[in-house]
Amino acid sequence: MDPGLTRCGLGCVDIDPRRRARLVEAGVVRTPPSQSPELRLLAIAEAIEDWIARLGPTAVSVERVFAQDNLRSVIGVAQVMGVVMVAGARADLEVAQHTPSEAKAAVTGSGTASKSQVQTMVQRILGLAEAPRPADAADAVAQAICHGWRGGGTGVDGSTEMVSAGGSVRASARTPAQQRWAAAQAAARRTGAVDPRYRR
Repeated sequence: MDPGLTRCGLGCVDIDPRRRARLVEAGVVRTPPSQSPELRLLAIAEAIEDWIARLGPTAVSVERVFAQDNLRSVIGVAQVMGVVMVAGARADLEVAQHTPSEAKAAVTGSGTASKSQVQTMVQRILGLAEAPRPADAADAVAQAICHGWRGGGTGVDGSTEMVSAGGSVRASARTPAQQRWAAAQAAARRTGAVDPRYRR
């Protein structure tokens, strides 16, 4: 997910054992700036819960907040991140975070790729007639692909833990369902970005 208070990008993909990605759904939740913050967060929370209930994901990945000069924007993004994390935890899902640079590198090979480059590569990776729009939706899909390919910070041997807002958490802090999911992913995972030209 690409968290934002005005526009929150949502994306869901299926990743098969050969690391081929298929788009399930992409979209954006919009909330009006004139609305009170708690109602905007509620609208986003309800949309995320609806997606989880309808699509049945095995994990939730949200873009990790990064430093900005605009403090108000950072606070809004952090609030939405919290909503996403709670929704994932309530559904007993692994909740992971990847930075924008990590998601960009996963789909384009460069952590400094532009939004248009991300959109283009997401389109190619998923074999779509056109890129998901708006850019927030494409960013959310890139985040989902990144997590599907790279995992949530869990190492191949399971000794490195999934990423959380405060850094790393111990494997023992995961629920049994999260531990089973992480073990299955670790057994099947290759690390590093995949050049979409060689994905078939």
